[in-house]
Amino acid sequence: MTIIDKHFQEMLVKVKDFKLYVELFGNKDNKPTVVMDAGYGDHSKAWKNIAPEIAAFTEVVLYDRAGLGNSEKSSDPRTSDHMVDELKEMLTSMTIKPPYLLVGHSFGGVNMRLFATKYPDEVSGLILVDSTPEEYKERFLPTMPAEFQKKYKKQFVLEGNYQEFMGSLKLAKETRRQLDIPLIVISAGKKAYYSVRSQELWNNMQQELLTISTNSRYIVAENSAHYIQYDEPMIVVDAIWSLI
Repeated sequence: MTIIDKHFQEMLVKVKDFKLYVELFGNKDNKPTVVMDAGYGDHSKAWKNIAPEIAAFTEVVLYDRAGLGNSEKSSDPRTSDHMVDELKEMLTSMTIKPPYLLVGHSFGGVNMRLFATKYPDEVSGLILVDSTPEEYKERFLPTMPAEFQKKYKKQFVLEGNYQEFMGSLKLAKETRRQLDIPLIVISAGKKAYYSVRSQELWNNMQQELLTISTNSRYIVAENSAHYIQYDEPMIVVDAIWSLI
C-alpha cells in the first residue's frame, strides 16, 4: 500500500487468485462511500479529474477491473456477474463498509446496476452516467450506419469479447427489478456520430432506465458526448453531492 497523503492511498487488493488496483480518496465521515466503475476497457483514470472534488465531502473508491490498468488478470469470464462478485470481495477485504453510493459510466453502469440488485441493502444510491441500455444490440445498434456497427463489434478486445459483453446486457435484463433507492440517470445530449434520430432514441432508452427505481431523476448533459465526466464534470459531481 502506498500513502501519498492522508487523503489518498493506492494499493493492490487480493481478490480470488489475483490482485485489483485500488485508489482511495477522502474520508467517510459517516457518509456513504462513493464507488465508481468505468466503461468497457477503461479503468480508474476515467474518474481522475472528478475524484478529488468528490473526496472533499466523502470517501471515494476508484479501481481497475481485472486485466485493466494496474490490475492483474482474472481467470473468470469477463461478464458483469463475475465483476460484481470481484468488486464485493474487494470492498469486503478492504473493510469498506456500506452504505455505498454507486456510480457507473457506460458498461460500468451495467455492473453497478447488478451490484445494486444483488446487494440492495448495502446501496444508498445509484448514478448511471450514459450507461449502456440492456437492449442496445436489439434496439439501438441497428439504427446506426453499417460502418459504425462494424467498428463497434471490433472494439471488444480489451476486456472480454463481444459475446461476453452482450451476455452482461442480457443478465441485466433478466435480473431487472425495481429498487427502492435514489437513482439518477445522466444522458449525453451530444453524442459523436449520432444522427438526430439516433440521439433521440438514445435519450429515450436512457429515460427508460428510470423505471429501475421508485425514486429516480433524469438529467441530460446537453453539451456532452459519451464521457460526461470529461465534458461537463460538475454535472456528475453535483449529482453525487445531491445523493450524499
